[in-house]
Amino acid sequence: QVQLVESGGRLVQAGGSLRLSCTASGRTFDSYAMAWFRQAPGKEREFVAAVSWSGSSTSYTDSVKGRFTMTRDNAKNTVYLQMNSLKPEDTAIYYCAAGRTFGFTVHSPYNYWGQGTQVTVSS
Repeated sequence: QVQLVESGGRLVQAGGSLRLSCTASGRTFDSYAMAWFRQAPGKEREFVAAVSWSGSSTSYTDSVKGRFTMTRDNAKNTVYLQMNSLKPEDTAIYYCAAGRTFGFTVHSPYNYWGQGTQVTVSS
């Protein structure tokens, strides 16, 4: 069992930066691939970024490439999402997820989810 807790979301102006964190409980954190998804009001949950269990591989949805960076620190059981050059369309609840296989961009293969953290980007 893995429990995930996100933090770091807040209101920020367009062009600004935020770093989201997701801390996991459990001793098997480093065996899971991790991902960030987001859900805007009235929209479906969408893939944002993923990182492999070792941190050596990452993937991003096209709309955040070059602006967002996902990393992990297995010693701290934590993954991060550094978000730069934020845009109003990045406004959403951001969810952290854990799964056994790296690279999935749909939510169904991920076994564990956090409660989400709200990111609001004002224009």
